Amino acid sequence: MSTAITLKQINKLAIPALISGVSEPILSLTDAAIIGNMDYNATESLAAVGIVTTFMSMLIWVLGQTRSAISSIVSQYLGAGNINAVKNLPAQAIFLITSLSVLIIAFTYPFASQIFKLYNASDLILNYSIDYYQIRVFGFPFTLFTIAVFGTFRGLQNTYYPMLIAIAGALVNIVLDVVFVYGINDLIPAMHIKGAAYASVIAQVIMALLSVYYILKKTEIPLLVRFPFNPEIKRFAIMILNLFVRTIALNVALYFGTSFATKYGTTYIAAYTIAINLWFLGAFLIDGYASAGNILSGKLLGSKDYKSLINLSNKLIKYGIAIGILIGLIGTLFYYSIGNLFSNDENVLKEFYKVFWIILAMQPLCALAFIFDGVFKGLGRMKYLRDVLLFSTLLVFIPVIFITDTLGYKLYGVFIAFTLWIIARGLPLIIKFRKTFKTLAQNP
Repeated sequence: MSTAITLKQINKLAIPALISGVSEPILSLTDAAIIGNMDYNATESLAAVGIVTTFMSMLIWVLGQTRSAISSIVSQYLGAGNINAVKNLPAQAIFLITSLSVLIIAFTYPFASQIFKLYNASDLILNYSIDYYQIRVFGFPFTLFTIAVFGTFRGLQNTYYPMLIAIAGALVNIVLDVVFVYGINDLIPAMHIKGAAYASVIAQVIMALLSVYYILKKTEIPLLVRFPFNPEIKRFAIMILNLFVRTIALNVALYFGTSFATKYGTTYIAAYTIAINLWFLGAFLIDGYASAGNILSGKLLGSKDYKSLINLSNKLIKYGIAIGILIGLIGTLFYYSIGNLFSNDENVLKEFYKVFWIILAMQPLCALAFIFDGVFKGLGRMKYLRDVLLFSTLLVFIPVIFITDTLGYKLYGVFIAFTLWIIARGLPLIIKFRKTFKTLAQNP
């Protein structure tokens, strides 16, 4: 039996998810804004934050796919009315993913210099990148733990508690950023870029502790790991593997974007840092509706309500495009004010303003790509997501960025490549979804 999906239902999930989803980009944007306005090597420090943020985002997005896999499985069992069958799955998934994160710290920490040289970092920028990373990486397991808990809440159709956790983490980070970066006279010395890293780690630890409290207090999901593994752990592992390959492809694009921007010089990588972090923020704002698509599509698939699934997708397209246009209009209205928040270097701002309009124009396209990305995650169709990302990165983004580099477009070329990449990601998902589920809705 078909159930009408209302805007109220979508917003009940989307708005809290939107707020919680911006926590990670807010951590990075806060670092960028405060560091970019320091009196001490601000431009070099801002460039270093941009490089490290790109690498950290890769790690978080690769392993943070736990959230989508857990959410997909839990929501499908919830829709089928059999949630007890997967109650022990989240704890097992969290155990596996946090154990892996500790190994990653062990392998990347001593090789930070070699890693950031791959991003074309050198001299002072390289030194700052190493300093920032070798502190901030210790927040990595706590971030992955929190992300996995968020996935569990999403599977249970609850985005409210993740929102509370994310708000707390963001507020702590902002306060500690100011205190640690600039210092307090006679109390705390100014730690500059290292202070920003310490602030982020402390905020991530606090978010993890709050996650423990809310999952134990507000749900019946245990965090104590019990064996043997849940039968769904195999499907979980396959989902993670497909998402792992997909996210590697995604981060190959981000790597080339950062690498080319760094090659063009300090001014360009600093401008790119501001631009890409604002693009991340826009992406995570739209991700609130992608999360609603993720959560509801899994539940509707579990209950085999295909007509409501089509109805959901139609509504999400309209709301997503509207939000993308709204973000673009707000960015246009405050075009020059936004740049001044992140840097007082006129050369950096000049290069940033040249490309900011492209990021704003991309927002409706991003909305469609990210929303259907979320829907496919909820459906558990990770293999198709993997194939689309491989196609869009290897056959669209990389050729375009090399061509535009040859033509001397610099940051223009980088963001033209990102725009075409987004189109190549979103269009196949929309076509595949409508072809598959329109047929199922007509032949229940």
